[in-house]
Amino acid sequence: MRFEHIIEINSPQLAVQTVVTGFTRAQLWLGLMMRVQAPQRFPNGPESCDWQETAPGVFARTLHFGQHVMQDEVLAVAQQSLQFTPQPHGDTAPIRLTITIEEPQAKQMVLRFVYVALGEQTAEEAYYNEYRHNAWLHHDRDMVKSLREWLDAGEFESLSH
Repeated sequence: MRFEHIIEINSPQLAVQTVVTGFTRAQLWLGLMMRVQAPQRFPNGPESCDWQETAPGVFARTLHFGQHVMQDEVLAVAQQSLQFTPQPHGDTAPIRLTITIEEPQAKQMVLRFVYVALGEQTAEEAYYNEYRHNAWLHHDRDMVKSLREWLDAGEFESLSH
């Protein structure tokens, strides 16, 4: 199973207008690192997250969703990409998420989200893929919406220059 989508962060068309504040790459990266180090700040995030950097750019995390606990490892390539790899649990195939910052043209920045199952999916898991795809798309849009709100509130102000 593989699912991929792109969310535009900065648009060359909107860059002409001064209404929408654009992200710098450093600001966007800081926001993405918040998803690693403080995912509880995002809609539908965990109640809490314990993490430690086990090697440069490698984070081991424990995410608490009520009584459910999930562990993953995040590989961060500074200002380029994040790769979230969950620990296997039960009979469910883990699904890796990679988020990549791309700049297809001047004044345009997008995030590419790629979800890949790391093992064979059961027929039951495959049945739910369309639901998962929709949920992931909405979740990723909500994340970007939160980042925009924080940008507008000045949370990334020290990185604007």
